[in-house]
Amino acid sequence: MRFTSSLLASLLFVSSGAYTAIAEDVSYPRKELLVEPAEVQKALEAENVVLLDARPREEYEKGHIPGSRWIDTSQWERTFDPSIDAGDWSERIGALGITPQAQVVVYDDNSSKDAARVWWILRFWGLRDVRLLNGGWASWKAAEAPITEEIPEPSEAAPFPVKPTGQRLATKSSILNSLSDQSLQIIDARSESEFCGLDARKNRRAGAIPGAKNLEWSDLIDSQTQRFKSANELQTLFDEAGVELDKPAAAHCQSGGRSSVMAFAMELMGAAPVQNYYAGWSEWGNTDETPIVKPDAP
Repeated sequence: MRFTSSLLASLLFVSSGAYTAIAEDVSYPRKELLVEPAEVQKALEAENVVLLDARPREEYEKGHIPGSRWIDTSQWERTFDPSIDAGDWSERIGALGITPQAQVVVYDDNSSKDAARVWWILRFWGLRDVRLLNGGWASWKAAEAPITEEIPEPSEAAPFPVKPTGQRLATKSSILNSLSDQSLQIIDARSESEFCGLDARKNRRAGAIPGAKNLEWSDLIDSQTQRFKSANELQTLFDEAGVELDKPAAAHCQSGGRSSVMAFAMELMGAAPVQNYYAGWSEWGNTDETPIVKPDAP
């Protein structure tokens, strides 16, 4: 399933009921990163989008958006490593029928955490046009949009020569270097208890990267609708956390998912590409060479 840029640009962010009021209030600086259910409905038979379902396989098989293809996000999470042969990713992405010119829309039923991870990985490997369905599966059902159990025929493999986008990935070394020259804002998307060192999870050490600013990823999402909060609400959250959207930034969490939501929301609000310290606390908190602080809980 695909649709053209001109069609996407011409579709209005409107739907029925409550969604109309929400859509009219949207004024994100980069609102094109989010797609509304009404847009997808009008484009189901059009030509230039690939729609990816990032929910568990069993949920996909119970019902999904017509034409959408299931993507194994757990595999993507486990296997993402820019240091290994990129050819595996070229095949994995191309097998979904994705070309470098494709427009991709991703949805999940997990407050965009899984969809945002897919968004970030595709952007890292060089795909230019990737968007999220605002509110994911919850918004699709709320819009009473069509649902099917029919599995699409396998896509014809497409050539996808990956081009790693280095400015999107932060590493332990680059974060360590930034601590001395203050070249990066570090945004910690984990919970307050993790940030303050009260919850170590399964890490050897608990706490925060020195100078990091804590804004929990879930605060960016409306818990009832799973939609991103309004532009005004997001701006207030970033201001209160001391996050400056016009300055270089790197987000992190435990292992790349929550920080992908943070990077997406910041870019939605106009930030330049936000780096994702994908290895996150699973690396930083399990080595002795990284500095750690334990901020007081407010």
